[in-house]
Amino acid sequence: MAYPGEIVDPYIVIFGLAVGVLVGLTGIGGGSLMTPLLILALGVKPVTAIGTDLAYAAVTKTVGGIKHLRQGTVDVSLSTWMALGSVPAAVGGVYVLAALERAAGASFDATLLAVLAGAILFTGVVTLARALFFKGLAESERDELPLERRHKAAAVAIGVFVGFMLGVTSAGSGALIALALILAFRLVPRRVVGTDVFHAALLLWAAGLAHIVAGNVDFALAGTLLVGSVPGVWLGSHWSVRIPPGTLRTVLGVVLVGAGLGLATKAGLDVPTPVLAAVPILVVLATLAPRLLRRRPPASPSL
Repeated sequence: MAYPGEIVDPYIVIFGLAVGVLVGLTGIGGGSLMTPLLILALGVKPVTAIGTDLAYAAVTKTVGGIKHLRQGTVDVSLSTWMALGSVPAAVGGVYVLAALERAAGASFDATLLAVLAGAILFTGVVTLARALFFKGLAESERDELPLERRHKAAAVAIGVFVGFMLGVTSAGSGALIALALILAFRLVPRRVVGTDVFHAALLLWAAGLAHIVAGNVDFALAGTLLVGSVPGVWLGSHWSVRIPPGTLRTVLGVVLVGAGLGLATKAGLDVPTPVLAAVPILVVLATLAPRLLRRRPPASPSL
């Protein structure tokens, strides 16, 4: 590996803990955050970062899925129909990734970094759009969805798209599935998070096992990540029914856009430094703005 384990192991545990909490709280942020962290902070080879991320995330989201299942926040039927499309598509995506690696040769890492950057930027934009522009959907949200034939067909089709994307890049599954659960099926937020995490556990086991067979997983690194991510996802899942997720989703969207820009820079794209520097500033503003607005005194009535 390209990192000195005896020095950075505590940081890897912290990475796992932080990402685990985010996954439990919102259902998103796993592959989209962990893969760029492994590449940018630890210098892990892109294809190994993808495989290791998926293997550790399978265990992490299984823990979160069990917690959400016990809390009654999972639509098991909808998750199953999505998995019918996503599981085979994810396995197919892993083999497409292997074929691309053989075909591209020495230039593969740069190509994969560019693909990853695009996927994570797209995920960040989707996450921000969900947080900022789809608040009005709450009035039509529902706890239960009686599945008709069109719902089942849509679930399978969404699963195929997201599963393939996950198999190739490890990114985007949580945000895209969550957006589909809101727009296509109009589930309430707690059911969105629970169903998203539970479905992701099924999907990630398929993709993770395929990457293990392909030899793309660093087991020592995955184990270290799990030390932090397992308690993190349990805590996040527990808090998910108690903490309003809107601000957190906004912050996460900004972070994902920043991660995508960082990967684009590593792939050779000339991203201006001020753009990268703006990311932490926007995170702080997104975190503090709701509190400042709540504390602002009401305007004095005009005479």
